[in-house]
Amino acid sequence: MNTSVPPFANNTPFCYSINSPPFSYQPSIASAYFSAIFTTLGVTSNLIAFVVLVKSFRRTNSRSRSFLIFLGSLVVTDTMGLLVTGSIVISFHVTHFNWRQLDPKCHFCNFMGISMVFYGLCPLLLGAAMATERFMGINRPFARSTKIPKSRTVCMVSMVWLIAGSIALLPLTGFGSYHMQMPGSWCFFNISSKGNDLAFSLLFSLVGLMSISVSFLLNTVSVVTLIKVCCGQDRTQRSREHEVEMMVQLILIMVIASICWCPLLVFIAQTVLSGGPLETKLLLLWLRFASFNQILDPWVYILFRRAVLKRIYPRFNWSRRSIMTMYPSFSDTLRRLTRSSLGSTPEPNEAAEAQK
Repeated sequence: MNTSVPPFANNTPFCYSINSPPFSYQPSIASAYFSAIFTTLGVTSNLIAFVVLVKSFRRTNSRSRSFLIFLGSLVVTDTMGLLVTGSIVISFHVTHFNWRQLDPKCHFCNFMGISMVFYGLCPLLLGAAMATERFMGINRPFARSTKIPKSRTVCMVSMVWLIAGSIALLPLTGFGSYHMQMPGSWCFFNISSKGNDLAFSLLFSLVGLMSISVSFLLNTVSVVTLIKVCCGQDRTQRSREHEVEMMVQLILIMVIASICWCPLLVFIAQTVLSGGPLETKLLLLWLRFASFNQILDPWVYILFRRAVLKRIYPRFNWSRRSIMTMYPSFSDTLRRLTRSSLGSTPEPNEAAEAQK
């Protein structure tokens, strides 16, 4: 499979102790063309999304700007992740450089491992933070001021980056370790069932899965509350079209993250807990699958906006009142379900009908 030397023989640096370059095969999935197309498509999509978000930020009200700051942070993080990791992988396939000659002290390999962990956890943690922000905005509207200070949102984003960065730096302290991975174009933490490598692998997997779980739980509660607002007693309140739009985007982000990342996170946890050998082909497959998250995310902001949907269906009235009046039976059913699930009291007319 490779021309690796025995661990620690001939003063082998630690990051090359498991897989030591050069390697004797080149899988097609790691071709330069695939990596270049993948990186270019992802960066282009995120740049388009960033332009859309900047324009939306300028013309939106203050209530929605905190959510747009989260989206912008997610776009910037995805773009940087693609540029950093993609440029290293593409350079390897184009030049076929020898890692041990270029990076004898493992600094470059550690940098890529840190980048892989940091830019992998950030979208998941940001998704959980966005779900928390929307949960507070929809379920606790009076707990916050009308104008949400941007400094609070920036502080939350900075906290997410700090948490992801702290986790990514742990292998440098001995809690886990970064190693060269097959086919020799990238570095990642050692997925092993021994010692600190086991603990760090579980930490990475559990943090990702917990972020997805928190997003799912909070988004579910927010959707139920939003349905109650649209269909319940207070349906005559001001229009909440912008909140519906944000929830649709947030749910799609959560679904994409779950589909793309869960296979890799579960695979890592299953591998280290079972104690079996690491299946390199499955690791490469699920890692490439997770990378699609950075390409699909920006198209949520680009396509799923009211301005775009109104252009696709110009004759449709997108007001909340018209949607609910088109399907009165559906509206009544949702109102009963949300009221019973949230413990609300029935309307006078419904109580009178129930007594007959």
